[in-house]
Amino acid sequence: MNAQTTIDLTRQAMMMCLMIGAPVLVVGMVVGLLIGFLQALTQVQDQTVSFVPKILAMAVALAFTLPWIFQKLAGYTVELFSNIPDRIAGG
Repeated sequence: MNAQTTIDLTRQAMMMCLMIGAPVLVVGMVVGLLIGFLQALTQVQDQTVSFVPKILAMAVALAFTLPWIFQKLAGYTVELFSNIPDRIAGG
């Protein structure tokens, strides 16, 4: 395995991590911004007011995207394991 192969594998792994984490993180960010805007309007500055809705929204987003996440991870794992002989041989 040469340096270019290692770089490609690392790039693919990082892209997979970003793709899998993005839906939940985006939902958390959007809900956090909306709650922060509402807190600024009402002048309620309590940390738990923003924490609970964010956690609930992120859990719902994770529940909806879990089948897609498992599909992506399974596809990536199968592709990675099936290419082990080629990677070791230097291909």
